[in-house]
Amino acid sequence: MTSGEAPISNNQSHISRSQLALRVLAVLFSIGITVAIIAARDSIGKYAAYGYPGVFIISLLGNATLILPAPSWAIVFAVGGALNPYWVGIFAGIGSAIGEMTGYLAGFAGRAIVENRARYHRLETLMNRYGAWLIFALAAIPNPLFDVGGILAGTLKMPWWKFLGAAVAGKTVRFILLAMFGASVFGG
Repeated sequence: MTSGEAPISNNQSHISRSQLALRVLAVLFSIGITVAIIAARDSIGKYAAYGYPGVFIISLLGNATLILPAPSWAIVFAVGGALNPYWVGIFAGIGSAIGEMTGYLAGFAGRAIVENRARYHRLETLMNRYGAWLIFALAAIPNPLFDVGGILAGTLKMPWWKFLGAAVAGKTVRFILLAMFGASVFGG
C-alpha cells in the first residue's frame, strides 16, 4: 500500500450473540411452522365448519408456510357461498397476513446473509421507494411471490406493523373478492 491509498475496510457489520440467537430462532420457528403445516395439511379443512374463526385459523395456518402454501384459498372460495363473503374475506385476510409473518421473520433473521450483495441494494431501493404499496400489491394479487416479498421486507427491516398492515389490506381485498366469487358460484 502506498502512502496515498486508504486502507481497505471490511463493510460487513458485526452482530452480537443475542442478535444472532434471535435470528437463528426466527429461522427455526419459520421452518418448524412450515414443516408442521405441511404434515397436518389433510386435517386443516375441518376448521371450515367452525365459521369465521375456522376461516381465520385455516388462513393463518395456510399462509404460515414458506414457499409451499397450503390451499386456504379453496376454503375461502367455498365458505364464501355459505357465510357472508365480506366477513369471510376479512377473517381470511387477517389470518393470512399474520401467517405471512413467518416469511418476514425468516427475512429478518437472514439479513446478514444478503445485506452486502449487489442484488440486495437494488431490491432495497425498490422496497424503500414503494414499501407498503409493494407489499399490498403482492398480497392483493394471487401469485407465488408474496413469500419473497415478506422475506425481502424482513431483510430490509421494514417495520413489522407496516408490513402486517399492508399485508392485511391486500390479502383482505383478495379474499373478499374470492369469497364473493364463491358466493356467486354456490348461491350464497
